[in-house]
Amino acid sequence: MASAPAAGGYAGPGWFKAVCDLAAEEAGHADFAAILDCGEEAGTVLAALRAGLRRVRFTGAAAAAERLADIAAQYGAVIELGAAPPALDLADAADPEAACRAFFARNGAAS
Repeated sequence: MASAPAAGGYAGPGWFKAVCDLAAEEAGHADFAAILDCGEEAGTVLAALRAGLRRVRFTGAAAAAERLADIAAQYGAVIELGAAPPALDLADAADPEAACRAFFARNGAAS
């Protein structure tokens, strides 16, 4: 599960953490990973780590990314750098199952 680009800045880490917690509760035993995109905002990365998120994306300066990676390691977290991989947004999908199959076929995942 991935946030929209730079969502950490405008929606906040607390909101994303609540969505992740609800998804984990609803999914039961399903295993999933979640990543909050913090854009270029180092402060948002720090807030996300304090909120308990363990995967965040940062697209800011390399020097800041290096410092943030050290801090993230202390939290047992990971900072992902650069552009996000392709994602699937089902919000407007008329047929979510077909949209999933097409997305996975384009991106090399087994169906």
